Amino acid sequence: MTIKTLAASVAALALLSGPALAEVDFSGKTIEWVIPFSETGGSAKWANFFAPLLSQELPGNPTVVVKFMPGAGSTKGANWFQEQEHKDGTMLFGSSGSTQFPYLLDDPRVRYDYNDWIPVMATGTGGVAYLNPEDGAKFDGSANGLQDVDLIFGSQGATGLDLVPLLAWKLLGMNVEPVFGIKGRGDGRLMFERGEATIDYQTSSGYLSGAADLVAAGTAVPMMSWGALDEDGNIVRDPTFPDMPSFKEVCAATDGCETEGVAWEAWKAFFISGYPSQKIAFLPKGSPQDVIDTYVAAFEAVRARPDFAEISSNEVGEYPMFVGEGAAKATKEATTVTPEAKAYVIDWLKDSYGVTIK
Repeated sequence: MTIKTLAASVAALALLSGPALAEVDFSGKTIEWVIPFSETGGSAKWANFFAPLLSQELPGNPTVVVKFMPGAGSTKGANWFQEQEHKDGTMLFGSSGSTQFPYLLDDPRVRYDYNDWIPVMATGTGGVAYLNPEDGAKFDGSANGLQDVDLIFGSQGATGLDLVPLLAWKLLGMNVEPVFGIKGRGDGRLMFERGEATIDYQTSSGYLSGAADLVAAGTAVPMMSWGALDEDGNIVRDPTFPDMPSFKEVCAATDGCETEGVAWEAWKAFFISGYPSQKIAFLPKGSPQDVIDTYVAAFEAVRARPDFAEISSNEVGEYPMFVGEGAAKATKEATTVTPEAKAYVIDWLKDSYGVTIK
């Protein structure tokens, strides 16, 4: 099923009667929500936040269990999900920017196709970069004082979501050495806590649930958020972190960093792909329309909860949630970049890290 076809089919949801949706019943069943990362990162926090809410809204109130399948920057789990087909509606898969980027870059490890998956819910997120106290004292709203500092960063891989911070730090003229091979951003935070890394970033949910405690304890200093998009597509401050400068602000204040041109547009393109529509819940290929409609209705009910804005902002940040047709549109945006941005990033990956995309 293509994204276009899915959008058309989901649009018919409003025409369905209540009894039609009630035909799907998950009483006594367990929904497995597979996350292709470790249990310590932002995707884990995201799925664990939504799982009990989804359980309350699905017919029959099934147990929703989050399972983890880390490896190869999430491509291991995504390749596994590509081979799955509908059985009884009890499987969900959670994709993230680290799953989308290898797909966009034609990474040879990728054997999955987003056009085969059925998106039912998507949310945006943000991200925050932070430093150890010693180096954080050199940050003054620009990266000028950090350009001669050698920094270490625990990374899942240059072709995943870590591409956004790695390229941002390059544009700022910083010397950041990635240590590749961690299985989740939570593992990167643990490296930072042990002193094995001197700079780190977390997506908003991971920052709120873990790194913010380091800041409160004085063992980490926030540097910047990546920002958010306004209605006109401009990068502005992240609403979850309104007192923190965006990367665009820091870039504008830093010698040699330009907020226009090919390099900037490449960073912005992958930021848009990786963050405003970053986390997506999918049903496997072959899922029938009644199951699709049931999940869409359940996620719609979650979004309509009177307390949703409050509880979600505390757990995953203040970002939009898309369901049904909106999730299909968000998926398309998250899996599309311009040829120019793609070419720039492929050349940068080869020159900086010896990563060749075949």
